[in-house]
Amino acid sequence: MKPITITIALAGSYFVFAILLNSVGTVILQAINSLDVSKTQASVLEGYKDLSIAIMSFFVASFIPRIGYKIAMLMALSLVAVMCVLMPSIAEFYGFKLLFAVIGCSFAMMKIAVYSVIGQVTDNANSHSALLNTIEGVFMLGVLLGYWVFSGFIDNNNAQSNDWLNVYYLLAVMVGVALLAVLVAPIKTPVIRVSAGAQWQAFVAMLKLTYQPLVLIFIISAFLYVLIEQGVGTWLPTFNNQVLKLPVDVSIQLASLFAAALALGRLVAGQLLRFINWFSLLLGCLIAMAVLVLLVLPLTHEVDGSQISSVFDVPFAAYMLPLIGFFMAPLYPLLNSVMLSSLAKHQHAAMTGLIVVFSALGGTTGSVITGLVFDKFSGQYAFYLTLVPIGLLLVSVSIFKKMTLQPQYLAASAS
Repeated sequence: MKPITITIALAGSYFVFAILLNSVGTVILQAINSLDVSKTQASVLEGYKDLSIAIMSFFVASFIPRIGYKIAMLMALSLVAVMCVLMPSIAEFYGFKLLFAVIGCSFAMMKIAVYSVIGQVTDNANSHSALLNTIEGVFMLGVLLGYWVFSGFIDNNNAQSNDWLNVYYLLAVMVGVALLAVLVAPIKTPVIRVSAGAQWQAFVAMLKLTYQPLVLIFIISAFLYVLIEQGVGTWLPTFNNQVLKLPVDVSIQLASLFAAALALGRLVAGQLLRFINWFSLLLGCLIAMAVLVLLVLPLTHEVDGSQISSVFDVPFAAYMLPLIGFFMAPLYPLLNSVMLSSLAKHQHAAMTGLIVVFSALGGTTGSVITGLVFDKFSGQYAFYLTLVPIGLLLVSVSIFKKMTLQPQYLAASAS
């Protein structure tokens, strides 16, 4: 019974964070509509979320075992619950900056704690992998549900109203339930103590890794991927509303297809990799992404969804753009897997730190650039711009593949 209560606590915590973390695209659209915020200003919300995750992950990694995983999880959930309760009263853009900074910092603590606690309820590699995949699956379910939760509080007839902020009362209740689940779960306090110099040593280890050519080209590739993913994913609700003229709630619901496509793409890729080489799959996905952008965006000029009231009545072209997530999905886990398997095991923690930091930087950069181009030109121009990082990613992945075949680079990475 004890492992079950711990599993419920971990999955429930990840579920509510999935909704909160991936609400940034919806909040950007609503900030533009109801708070009179420009697209350029709204784009910084991604940075408040991603950069706080990166910075907090680095600083708390060695601190959390000292205070205990359960306390860290309770702190994370409590902070987020307080912010959710306060949001309807604040109803200002600075409140959303603070909200996503708190969500980012709290998720950093939660992710480190959750990944560490999984080892308490599993006794071998297979059960560990199974539980981790289950919890990550619950996370994706939260991402999908989040779009529909927010859309249910939006009044299309009164776009300027702040009544949609009442969604945060519901989210506060959901966070409260997760908090109670953690409170009753028998999560053990870790016995291992981390030395005072561990943080500095981890930082030095990360810096040393960046000097290796194979790691450097991987970092560039990961940065470019997240730039594309966050640029498209974060701004898709706004694109649906302001370019395709769809109602706000339908725009948000339609954007959930992007998350669904990402989840499906990773499942399909897992099966395809049993039969084809990882590099061939990556190249095929990148080419398919570019083709989809070039084929679908011209069709969006003809879409006028102003009379549509249901996501099931949306024109075919509007469904096609979120499907870029299907081809995008395999890239990130594949790159991470190939890179980590090229390193010695004692370097995995430092490499994971680099992945978190540069993923955060890529996500923030993608959101800001897309928002700026969207604001100054149009949504079509902003999404056409994804062709640039797709092209650069083709080059960087090709170089990355070549390096993985050359013993001198692998030897340097494994040292």
